[in-house]
Formats: sequence, structure tokens, C-alpha cells
Amino acid sequence: MHPINRRSLLKGVAAAGLAAPLLSHRTFAQNLRKVRLQLSWVSNVQYAGDWLAFENDLMAKHGVEVDWEPGGPNAPASLVTLAAGGADIAYSNWFQFLDAVNQGNDFVMIGASFPRSPHGLISLAQKPILKPKDLVGAKILAQAPNDKTAIDATLALAGLPIDWTWVPTGFSPEPLLAGDGDAFTAFSTNQPITLEKMGLKLGEDFHFVFFDDLGFRTYGSIIVTTRSFLENNREAVVGYTRGLIDGWAMNKENPTVAPRLVVEKYGADLGLDLDQQVRQNELQIPLTQYAEPDKLPLSLDRELIEGRMYKAAEATGRTNLPDITKIADFDIVKEAYEGKQ
Repeated sequence: MHPINRRSLLKGVAAAGLAAPLLSHRTFAQNLRKVRLQLSWVSNVQYAGDWLAFENDLMAKHGVEVDWEPGGPNAPASLVTLAAGGADIAYSNWFQFLDAVNQGNDFVMIGASFPRSPHGLISLAQKPILKPKDLVGAKILAQAPNDKTAIDATLALAGLPIDWTWVPTGFSPEPLLAGDGDAFTAFSTNQPITLEKMGLKLGEDFHFVFFDDLGFRTYGSIIVTTRSFLENNREAVVGYTRGLIDGWAMNKENPTVAPRLVVEKYGADLGLDLDQQVRQNELQIPLTQYAEPDKLPLSLDRELIEGRMYKAAEATGRTNLPDITKIADFDIVKEAYEGKQ
């Protein structure tokens, strides 16, 4: 585990030059409620809100001490850890969450770091793929079965034939440049940066389109807990959420701080590139906001989930969808904002 203790917090804040006030000795002497957090991927800047909250005592301020574990290709899936009792809160994606619920897990979704998923497609200027109809007959460099599912569902939602060729590929977009396919499944916060570093310009040399803009809507980095933990520790869940809200707000004010924390501390053993992490952070910040100004960051939108997101799930073949009121708590984020000081 990685307990967030006072010494590491002071050291991290001093190194990052953060201006937010630290807590008093009295606050640290209080009995904080421990919450075990399981990330869904390696410790990088996609968790910027958490890192800044840890470094500035933003969760301890609300009575919560966080122990966290990274995810990654060699770690169990985050919801497996949650189901096994190894975590109290976990990050996951929308479809993994739905599948886990349908397998009998009593999970509750409480928020989403990214109301708009960064998942999408890169294509080159000579043959841009920007609309669902552009996918018909195309050769798509897809990294995983989930990418295939997203493309099939996009075509189905648009009422188009499932007519395209899957070309298995790796993580790098270089095969697209070599002409091995017409488009490459990617994340707006990752592979476009690789192309930018090669000297290519978004909108001129290459294009990126979100699956969201193609009609296939999901959330990214949803926050999940178990019903039993939520019922017995609601105050702690709200406290964690309050800290996370403040962490993301701080990240928006200065996108350069969290990347340095990741490179030098939280992901120090991963060999992360600072410039890449800064650029990733700049690209992901707009995805932490709803387009509609009346919708709060991290919050869940019932109408969106029951509408476009459930239709997207049905298009992937997931027809046994649960009542949304049984798998989502729409009040946690609201309570967190109401109780912020």
C-alpha cells in the first residue's frame, strides 16, 4: 500500500511549490477514516485530481486518509480487487462496470472523472474519418476487442452496415503513417501527442474524432464502490469526493504541477516523460467538464446515462441493463459540493 502520510505530503508540496495551506497538527492528530483506493491503470497524470488532493491534504481535510494501489497490465482488474474486498473505491470504465454488475456484484457508481471519454480515432489528412459513414469499408488499426466493439456499435447506432476490416495493431500510431490502415483507435490524451512530437499538426496532417462525436457515448474513469461500503461509510465517500473535486479544480488552475508530481513521486519508477505528461494533462482537462455549464464536474447525469449511454451499451449487445437507480448514486457529488468549505 501507499499510505499518504504527513511527511510525504510536506515534502511533495514543497517540491511542487503549491500554495494551498496545509492542515494543522491538530487535524493530523484526529482519527481519519481510511479509504483504500484502487486505480485502474498505472500511476500517471490521468489521476491528477487525486495526486493534488493527496499533496495538499484535501481529503484529510474532510476526515479521510487514502491508501492507494496502482493498476496496469500486470495488476488484477480494478473491479476484481474491489469485489475481493481489497479496495473500498475503484476506478473503472463504463462497460466493465456494467458487466461486473450483471455478474452479480453489488457495485454503485458515484461519479466520473471524465464525463467525456477520450476514446476515438486518428486518421490522416488524405483520408479523414470524421463521421460514422466514413467507417464503412475502412481498414481500422484497432488495439483491442473493446475497440472493435466501439466501432461495431458506432455503425449500429448510425444504422449502417457492420462493414469494416480490423487490422490488429499495437500502441503506437506509426502503422497508420506507414499506410497499414485508414484509421487508428486511440485516446485523445495519448497517441496524438506522439504524432505532435513527430512534427505533425492536428487538424492539418492528422485528425482525431471522439467516439462520442460519432454517436457512441461513454464516461471515462468512473468511480465505483460497493453498496455495503457506501451504506456504512457514506461520510467517508463524500469526504473523498470533496477532496477529489478540489484536486481537479487545482489541476485546472495550473496544469504543470500534477505532471511533475507524477514524474518525480507517484509514478517515479515508470520512466514517464514530463513534457508528455504536461501535454496529456492539458488535453484531458476539457474532458473533465460537461459541455453544459449547469452540470457539475464528477457528477453523473441520469438522463445521459439512461439515454445515449444505455443505447450505446445495447448496441454492444448488452441488453440486460439494470435499473439505473440501483447501480448509481446521484447524490454523492451533490453532497460533496454542498459540504465544501
